[in-house]
Amino acid sequence: MESFYGVVAVGAVLAGFVQGLSGFAFGLVAMSFWAWFLEPQLAAALAVCGAWTGQMLAALTRRRASYWGTLMPFLAGGVLGVPLGTWLLPMLDAQLFKVFLGALMVIWCPIMLVSGRLGQVSVRSRAVDGLAGLAGGVMGGLGGFTGVIPTLWTTMTGLPKDEQRAVIQNFNLATLSVTLLAYLATSSIQPGMLPAIAVVVLAVVLPVLAGARLYVGISQQAFRIIVLSLLTLSGVAMLASALPPVLARLG
Repeated sequence: MESFYGVVAVGAVLAGFVQGLSGFAFGLVAMSFWAWFLEPQLAAALAVCGAWTGQMLAALTRRRASYWGTLMPFLAGGVLGVPLGTWLLPMLDAQLFKVFLGALMVIWCPIMLVSGRLGQVSVRSRAVDGLAGLAGGVMGGLGGFTGVIPTLWTTMTGLPKDEQRAVIQNFNLATLSVTLLAYLATSSIQPGMLPAIAVVVLAVVLPVLAGARLYVGISQQAFRIIVLSLLTLSGVAMLASALPPVLARLG
């Protein structure tokens, strides 16, 4: 039992620090660690609670512009996507979940690493912003990955750094709040999960604040390269462990 809570705490500390420094990615970092040890439904609930706690801390401790004109299409799509992701969550198979998460990291993280060299998308539209928000909402319902697709899209479209960070953080806070309410309404969060959730909430506070403080004095580009490289390797390892049994089952 002590080792179980140790795993929960370590994942929360690592993910909290990354979220505090980058403004997103709690779910990706936590799940890349927790998916090895925890059931998907429990890991998803912990990721949502931890990410929501980190975003609330950011909202309470750091003032930021909202950029409502840019934010609203993302937010509208995200609110629609959360219920779909929540509906899909109980149907997940553990090995397929690892394949999905591993493939996500292997595909998305290298794209983010080289996105600055790929050129920017010259045309942005509120409709496509809304679709990116919808995808983020679905990902949020599946485990708190709300910022993955919106972050990739805003990076590819060349949104200014401060505006991008503000939009993603506000989007994450709003959609994670909806996701948390959806989890409670559908009993995806069970009473037996509460001790682990309490560990996550307590474990993320100091790392989130430390990451946010360090963000002021470190190169975001250098940090992004390190984190995305590690997440890519985590995705490769996860695919290596989960793909053989999935392929054997299909065969």
